[in-house]
Amino acid sequence: MNDGPVMQAERPAAQKIGMIDCDIHPMMRSPADVLPYLSTRWREHYQTIGPRYRQPFLGSSAYPKATPQLSRRDSWPPAGGPPGSDLDFMREQHLDPLGIELGMLQPLFPRGMDERNLDFAAAMCRAVNDWQVEAWTSKEPRLKANITVACDNPIAAVEEIERCAKSGHHVQVSFATRAIEPLGSRKYWPIYEAAERHNLPLGLHSVGNNGNAVQPGGAPSYYFEEHQCVSLSLHAMVASMVIEGVFEAFPQLKLIVIEGGFAWAASLGWRLDAHWQRFRAEVPHLKRPPSEYLRRNVWYTTQPMDEAEKPAYLRDMIDWVGWDRVLFATDYPHWDSDDPRFSLKLRMSEDERAQILGGNARALFGIA
Repeated sequence: MNDGPVMQAERPAAQKIGMIDCDIHPMMRSPADVLPYLSTRWREHYQTIGPRYRQPFLGSSAYPKATPQLSRRDSWPPAGGPPGSDLDFMREQHLDPLGIELGMLQPLFPRGMDERNLDFAAAMCRAVNDWQVEAWTSKEPRLKANITVACDNPIAAVEEIERCAKSGHHVQVSFATRAIEPLGSRKYWPIYEAAERHNLPLGLHSVGNNGNAVQPGGAPSYYFEEHQCVSLSLHAMVASMVIEGVFEAFPQLKLIVIEGGFAWAASLGWRLDAHWQRFRAEVPHLKRPPSEYLRRNVWYTTQPMDEAEKPAYLRDMIDWVGWDRVLFATDYPHWDSDDPRFSLKLRMSEDERAQILGGNARALFGIA
């Protein structure tokens, strides 16, 4: 990130808005950093057996080696450690120059949420939740933690929500978006009930691996295709939750689709509405057209935006989704992270810009 004249000139305006970044990725300096947060049993399990994910990549993830740690070249802390692991450097490079009022943490590794051993999964999620508080949010009031849970262990997930909900540090619930079953399944409803009861949004970032290809056509040959297909898995997640009746059963539940785009929401709503007219007898639990649940219960982050050929088209997308449904996110420190001073390439009124950069998140999270 080069702090040039244009950015210097725009900084006061950005700080005045009070931006809320809904997608910041913290990292541990070393995989061993999780050990103090695990009980003796699970510490020994981690050291002798280690994680076991439902994925075909034994020694690595599906992400490209051209971008180590998935991150920008300038995001490696001078004091050492991977990008996102140094709070002081995050302040210097990200929070301070952008004038970020609040940042929502989205820890991706270590990943307990889709661990095969469900008891170990719960222990890892608990460890990550405690680490967020001790290493980040207790030291920096601008950062808020995420309650990571293993959704395929619903009993433990609800217990973890109950444990963290009143901490003052955790502001949303997160789990694998590619779970063993579609996320509308009744199996996951106890988690939704707990989140709604505590008024905690589901901040569902594209993450996790259920052992199946990311798309119905089979495993992609290229990272290019893998990367673009991640968004398709989020379309399926939202459709499942709508059709299974999650938002009818839990009308106050709030879902944030993180890092999945939002241009697809309009066409998904149209397609679901058309099918609903034909299949209403099969889903009598849906009391309204599916698109109405999308408009009422679902929010979307800006990164990565589906940037249209003409900025006017992007306005059309937001008009349908709703200007109150779009939340700003940078995806810091990843290689495709967005800078708010350059990423919103469309004409907006000051009110519209303020809504997206902070106002919508402030209303969603109940921030005064």
